[in-house]
Amino acid sequence: MAEITLLEAVNLALHHEMSEDLNVIVLGEDVGDNGGVFRATVGLKEKFGLKRVIDSPLAEALIGGVAVGMASQGLRPVAEFQFQGFVFPAMEHLMCHAARMRNRTRGRLICPAVFRAPFGGGIHAPEHHSESIESLFAHIPGFKVVIPSSPQRAYGLLLASIRCNDPVMFFEPKRIYRTVKSEVIDNGKALPLDTCFTLRKGRDLTLVTWGACVVESLQAADILSSQGIEVEVVDLASIKPIDMATILHSLEKTGRLLVVHEASKTCGVGAEILARTAEHAMCLLKAPPKRVTGMDTIMPYYRNEDFFMIQQDDIVVAARELVEGWK
Repeated sequence: MAEITLLEAVNLALHHEMSEDLNVIVLGEDVGDNGGVFRATVGLKEKFGLKRVIDSPLAEALIGGVAVGMASQGLRPVAEFQFQGFVFPAMEHLMCHAARMRNRTRGRLICPAVFRAPFGGGIHAPEHHSESIESLFAHIPGFKVVIPSSPQRAYGLLLASIRCNDPVMFFEPKRIYRTVKSEVIDNGKALPLDTCFTLRKGRDLTLVTWGACVVESLQAADILSSQGIEVEVVDLASIKPIDMATILHSLEKTGRLLVVHEASKTCGVGAEILARTAEHAMCLLKAPPKRVTGMDTIMPYYRNEDFFMIQQDDIVVAARELVEGWK
């Protein structure tokens, strides 16, 4: 079986679900003629036609509003925002309508919509093309927030998101769109939307991460292993709801927690994980939990981007401090 990229896995999942369910509609800027800015929707228009693959104007508010209307009337729209930082014009439709549809109508209407967007830095793009604002959506009641970090998880989680009866914010780490490859079986098997994935077993430290930072975290774990420190790497994947059970189970073994994420530190998802750990498992900790995060600044232009982005050495240093400084 040939290996495919994360981007190709997204495309594969869309092809599969559109073939299985005639109610699945794809819409967004250039999703038809050009296959989207990153080519995630290439081939869909040719296979499913213009009624199911809809090129929108350059108007994110329109994309959000139309998707909410479609979803409330029985369709399953998959709406693409070209970049996560372009979502703000659509926020009224997302926050005030998509997220509240089920509650507002007391279950009479639902909103089974998926809102896809590439996110994160590392591709030398301006700030609105490089933002990591997943915590903003995690704070909104009514949303599920999902971030895959491998082709297999992109495929399975996107299938589950499309089948979900509530709105899902599906953020794809574009820095690893084409650099991470693996085999994916196109069998229509969805993955759970509320579960962490333990990627590496360890005894000394639990490292929780997601998105593109999974790559540097696994690299750091290899380096630390050669230095005698065994790290258990957990891919959060589901930003909301958070699977704390898996994290706490890991902490029962390791007693040390390190959270790594690209988004800014203040009010990031890492803070929520540390807070829940303090509430429910303080007695398990051998050391104060620690974060390695992006800075509390706007993403810089590309010449300074490397100073903002997390490097594997940053993770190694933080892990060693946790283990060696609190024996």
